[in-house]
Amino acid sequence: MTLNRRAFLGTAAAATVLSAPMLRAQGRPKVVVVGGGAGGATVARYIAKDSQGAIDVTLVEPTRTYYTCFFSNLYIGGFRDFSSIGHTYGGLASEFGVNVVHDWAVGVDRDANTVTLASGGVLPYDRLVLSPGIDFKDGSVPGWSTAAQNKMPHSWKAGSQTQLLKAQIEAMPEGGTFAMVAPPNPYRCPPGPYERISMVAFYLRENNPTAKILVADPKAKFSKQPLFEEAWNSSYTGMVDWIGPDFGGENVEVRPDSMELIIDGEVEQVDVCNVVPGQKAGRIAEMAGLTAENGFCDIVPATMQSRVDENIHVLGDATNGGDMPKSGFSANSHAKVAAMAIRGALTDSRVFPAKFSNTCWSLVDTENGIKVGATYEATEEKIAKVDGFVSQTGENSALRKATYEESLGWYAGITADMFG
Repeated sequence: MTLNRRAFLGTAAAATVLSAPMLRAQGRPKVVVVGGGAGGATVARYIAKDSQGAIDVTLVEPTRTYYTCFFSNLYIGGFRDFSSIGHTYGGLASEFGVNVVHDWAVGVDRDANTVTLASGGVLPYDRLVLSPGIDFKDGSVPGWSTAAQNKMPHSWKAGSQTQLLKAQIEAMPEGGTFAMVAPPNPYRCPPGPYERISMVAFYLRENNPTAKILVADPKAKFSKQPLFEEAWNSSYTGMVDWIGPDFGGENVEVRPDSMELIIDGEVEQVDVCNVVPGQKAGRIAEMAGLTAENGFCDIVPATMQSRVDENIHVLGDATNGGDMPKSGFSANSHAKVAAMAIRGALTDSRVFPAKFSNTCWSLVDTENGIKVGATYEATEEKIAKVDGFVSQTGENSALRKATYEESLGWYAGITADMFG
């Protein structure tokens, strides 16, 4: 066995793959999916369902309950309880026969077509799907690292971090200051930081109305900016101060121990600081040698195959998605294209041309929803936008309520589509 393209967390994992028993069996072609979010859970379900048992599907996901990053802001604002964004994997196993393995994938051997697990097992594959979401770029915010995430949470991976941030907001002193360090492009969910600001502002308006919000942003503009600013000016007058790069938003440092935010040399004492760092593909993609210079993975749009290895498909936030943003909706759309391509390759079934779509909804106040979205097609170079739509400023309350209700229907639909 050659070792030239093997990637592992370290020498211990390398030793594991040499000594662990192989779990390979003859018969059905095998697909291993790493990551059980909007991309991974969906692709596992569709391959198992549409192949009618002709393909053996294993999903590797360390958590037993998956909390969606999308709609986690509504929990922070008080519009949902925490359990409503948590989902389990029993349906994938019982309804569709997916082998769900709760473990960490710690290595990919692209020569041997195997995935190594932290527990020591080795999973062989005919096709591998990586949908690992994001990890954070070291040093993207001076003074911050994951070691400081309990003092200055990112909450950009939903779960305990989301609960922590909400608890910190609830514990703010009267008239205190909430700060956000917004991320540079590209990052998961372009409107997400600004929906979060809206939800924090909603909570503070109802519970701590003299509190202030500072947003330090390295970007000169952001998704749905006129719509968010309209809401901040009308619903949360005087509460939100957005500081873009022209006023120091790209020159930021944090001091977690003293709860200080330094913007262009000016020190701000804050009570809560939500740091959303620069992002890259989840670590397993980098370990497998699939990431490009910017930290994300180049893909073949028609199939979601890696441009580095045709036996590996990459989905969701981990990809360089062309015109398509990183979102749960996008990952779910990627998954259906990949599932069809994989099923076609392994069972010689019919494959239709790839089509993609995405919508990102945001809640800005009670029953006040806004959205942006588009449809896309696969070209040789990228996933290319075909047409799009966006909410408009000045829309009436009935339309905004309908948009919010539409988002609730989508959440129920996509989570059923992911988990069965």
